[in-house]
Amino acid sequence: MGVSGLPALVLTVSDGVTAGTRQDRSGEAVESVLSNAGFEVERKVVPDERDEIASVLRTASESFRLVATTGGTGFGPRDVTPEATLEVIEREAPGMGQLMIARGLESTEMAALSRLRVGSRGECLIVNLPGSPKGATESLQAIVGLIPHVCDLLAGDTHH
Repeated sequence: MGVSGLPALVLTVSDGVTAGTRQDRSGEAVESVLSNAGFEVERKVVPDERDEIASVLRTASESFRLVATTGGTGFGPRDVTPEATLEVIEREAPGMGQLMIARGLESTEMAALSRLRVGSRGECLIVNLPGSPKGATESLQAIVGLIPHVCDLLAGDTHH
């Protein structure tokens, strides 16, 4: 199976976007990459609140095959997306996070500060992306080619 038509949610985690004081440029960038890859994309915004992020991830994992979060992965006091993600995922995919960070390090040493998590819940892959449009795009492009195979595996198609 390819990604054509697979449902994906872009979840922007940002107090500013939620309050309407900032534009969701990273969510737009992530949506563009996923749409170009063939996903059917929806978007949602939540504040930097751990319980709210985890709740949306739990609910979204029941109807989406991919949830890509953007924002809340740094070291700021309200950056709690990785912690919320760890509450929800059943299995981690650390190699995918490492690949994203490695790609980011080609552009900036600041990529080393990202606390990205990737894992699965049921048949859904959950991916944390940085909050900057460039960082989010570079990170996602590093793994977008792997996502169809991961989705197949999560759906039980383990024939190689």
